[in-house]
Amino acid sequence: MSHSNPPRPKRFSATGPLTGRIAVPGDKSISHRSLMLGALAVGETRISGLLEGEDVLATAAAMRAMGASIARGDDGIWSVNGVGVGSLLQPQGALDMGNSGTSTRLLMGLVASHPIHTVFTGDASLSGRPMGRVIEPLSLMGASFEASTGGTLPLMLRGISPAVPIRYRLPVASAQVKSAVLLAGLNTAGITTIIEPVPTRDHSERMLRGFGANLEVGMENGERVIAIHGEAELRPQTITVPGDPSSAAFFVVAALLVPGSDLLITNVGLNPTRAALFDVLRDMGGKIEEQKRREVGGEPVADLRVRHSALTGVEVDPAVAPAMIDEFPVLFVAASLAQGTTTTSGLDELRVKESDRLAAMAAALQLAGANIEEREDGLVIHGTGGDALPGTPRDTGVVTHLDHRIAMSMAIAGLASRNGVEVDDTTPIATSFPTFITLLGDAAA
Repeated sequence: MSHSNPPRPKRFSATGPLTGRIAVPGDKSISHRSLMLGALAVGETRISGLLEGEDVLATAAAMRAMGASIARGDDGIWSVNGVGVGSLLQPQGALDMGNSGTSTRLLMGLVASHPIHTVFTGDASLSGRPMGRVIEPLSLMGASFEASTGGTLPLMLRGISPAVPIRYRLPVASAQVKSAVLLAGLNTAGITTIIEPVPTRDHSERMLRGFGANLEVGMENGERVIAIHGEAELRPQTITVPGDPSSAAFFVVAALLVPGSDLLITNVGLNPTRAALFDVLRDMGGKIEEQKRREVGGEPVADLRVRHSALTGVEVDPAVAPAMIDEFPVLFVAASLAQGTTTTSGLDELRVKESDRLAAMAAALQLAGANIEEREDGLVIHGTGGDALPGTPRDTGVVTHLDHRIAMSMAIAGLASRNGVEVDDTTPIATSFPTFITLLGDAAA
């Protein structure tokens, strides 16, 4: 999970149109939370459609290390037999989170209100990401930390029980920080409250309620307020994980850009806190049609029919950033081939993801021949008007910085180029979308 394998470069080139019907892997956010909450419920939780990428497998390994029994059946359904809230066991060694920031931050919340301690480690990319935003509220609840310089991994967390319930206003829009505090609140007597000035993805709230937690969501002075009552008793569930909209995003953009494409992507989760990219692409002129809209496990789901479209640049409202923060890299690719200029702002958060995604995407797209201006909090992209990008020079790969979304976004750019785009390393793609390259080949066959 630490990306110690040698780099696997690959050149992605224009193919035929993307047609037919595909299904993307299960939603990563829901997969992480299914395993964690199943491990805290007493009894068997069954999960179908779980994303079997390295990030989610890191969560499964960590929950096993703390006492849960987790196994994949021959039918692809995962079984989780939990230990109950308050009953996590002391892990015997460090928890290796690989590249997964979600696993790390959410598990820090879980451990914080249990009387155990553990060391969190990760790969080089994860070890450069800030954990202070989670350390601050969990310290207020009574947990203690010994972190590396800058509040990064590796770090030692000493949980406490009973922890102290807090009322905490998020200083940055972060579903991971919100979720960490809510998970710590599960084993904290009293009411733990989060004030969210800007709404972020709400999978934790939906799933906590589904597992039986007493959780209330309301509005105060125009801000979202979430309160969880501890100490909770969670009930095991049967969960069907919808397709990940962040994974579907790459194929949506590919179908919009490649002439002649008409692609159906089935069972895509369309949680309104996650699906803003599709609205932005429609504003740009993208033909994205929802079919068979339905609800699965409390989450809105639909099949998406996507056809090649002439796109026009737009100014992206920074207010939608939290609902599409992971999709900006592939939006930058779409904007690079649009007519006119696309302006993005309010994207400071992208500088502290698996890589500095603003700088990385600006450099990568410029290498491929796009016209990009990098600003402190966003990119300004002057599109080609539909003309293919030149592509990267031979034997010169874009630098992905061990970031799966940079690698996949530039793979899509390669499909919309004259000479192809070389990606320096495709191994990070396995963290979130291990079947990406195969599925890309199937859609363009």
